[in-house]
Amino acid sequence: MLSQVNGALRLVFVNDHGPDIVHEGPTPIYVQIVNYVTAHIKDGSWQPGHRLPAERAMADDWGVAYLTIRRAMKELRERDLIVSVQGRGTYVKDRRT
Repeated sequence: MLSQVNGALRLVFVNDHGPDIVHEGPTPIYVQIVNYVTAHIKDGSWQPGHRLPAERAMADDWGVAYLTIRRAMKELRERDLIVSVQGRGTYVKDRRT
């Protein structure tokens, strides 16, 4: 998350252990991830500018395939909830713009 301190922006990472993935359930894993990220955005715990972890880090930390994370991030971009900036990261999108 971006936090402003004395006029300077700084990146603050929120301690988050990720979703409780149900591997054997009827809901696809990428949908569970989309739902998890969407819930954090909609409830305000992830504000615009919040930086999501790197996709490979999410895959490792959450015990899912990298391509599953990629698919979830693609869906979130299509829903206009996040924006990815090459070489910088993926951020919660400001929905006012």
